[in-house]
Amino acid sequence: MGRKKRVAVIFGGRSGEHEVSLNSAVSVMSALDREKYEVIPVGITKEGGWLVGVDPLKAVEAGEVGHAGTPAVLLGDPTRRGLIPVGPQQMGLTAAEGDTIDVVFPVMHGTYGEDGTIQGLLELANIPYVGAGVLASALGMDKVMMKTVFAQHGLPQARYWYCLRKDWEQDESGVVAEVEQRFGYPCFVKPANLGSSVGITKAHDREEFLKAMDMAACYDRKIIVEESVDAREIEVSVLGNDDPIASVPGEIIPSKEFYDYEAKYLDGLSKLIIPADLPPETTEKVRRLAVEAFKAVDCAGLARVDFFVTRSGGEVLVNEINTIPGFTKISMYPKLWEATGISYSQLLDRLIDLAVERHQDKNKSQTSFRPEQA
Repeated sequence: MGRKKRVAVIFGGRSGEHEVSLNSAVSVMSALDREKYEVIPVGITKEGGWLVGVDPLKAVEAGEVGHAGTPAVLLGDPTRRGLIPVGPQQMGLTAAEGDTIDVVFPVMHGTYGEDGTIQGLLELANIPYVGAGVLASALGMDKVMMKTVFAQHGLPQARYWYCLRKDWEQDESGVVAEVEQRFGYPCFVKPANLGSSVGITKAHDREEFLKAMDMAACYDRKIIVEESVDAREIEVSVLGNDDPIASVPGEIIPSKEFYDYEAKYLDGLSKLIIPADLPPETTEKVRRLAVEAFKAVDCAGLARVDFFVTRSGGEVLVNEINTIPGFTKISMYPKLWEATGISYSQLLDRLIDLAVERHQDKNKSQTSFRPEQA
């Protein structure tokens, strides 16, 4: 048997979704086949420090990546392709020849993990990694840009509007007037660059709207406001690179008025219905639109695409794409694939293979130019 693939699972990070990431890491690391992979846990603290050898279970118990691990850095240097320990007595940085990384599996949700930043570092280092590239990650994180791209591709969506934190701070009454003219109440207020429903509010009146804007402004400089749609919440998992496939759809029955952070992760009362009870033509449509949304942002590896299906007319609306969805064994992304016929461990294998495939394809492109080639 050949050498095992060295897979670095990176989790934690400077994000409001730090705690969610820890649970995903526990599931991923426990399911990776140790006969095939040498797993290297890499925890990133809330302050941004990189530590090798972090136990994600202990991090879950503590609620964050602590400081028990070996400090290390990953350089954007393709000649190194590995984590370099930073020892207190070291004048320089060294890495053993055998410490190169074959694949990175990032399970970092939200900012500095799902937004293209760590993907850019891995591109510079020329290391294969699971999931979307820099562009797709950035588009998927920024709800305003994501919806702009979806609109250009003709994907159906609910109405939305956005403003900057500066606009809110300087002209509160103007923002209120604009939103009340466009949507009225209720409406949803969200930070444009965050996930896991962090900072999201359903505002039923002006008083709630004012508080919602203040909270969203705590998390991002860009705030998006969306119309409230009386609809069912449907999700579809997508897997692949240039020829992606879609899972069966699932439905979320939130324990609260909408699927907020508490309903997702804390109260345990929300229901997942897999497969969703939809007419065959609607099932086919959400699966097709999920693939179209995936391709629209040039995604790779994996994504979960979320939809609204209106209760009155059954209209299908694309809500958003999540390029690093929750990855615990009870998360919707792997559960949808399990219902489609791909087990959790098989899914991990597929994602690692897709990461290598994408990296090999990217490395076919020349990175230098000589005039005689023209």
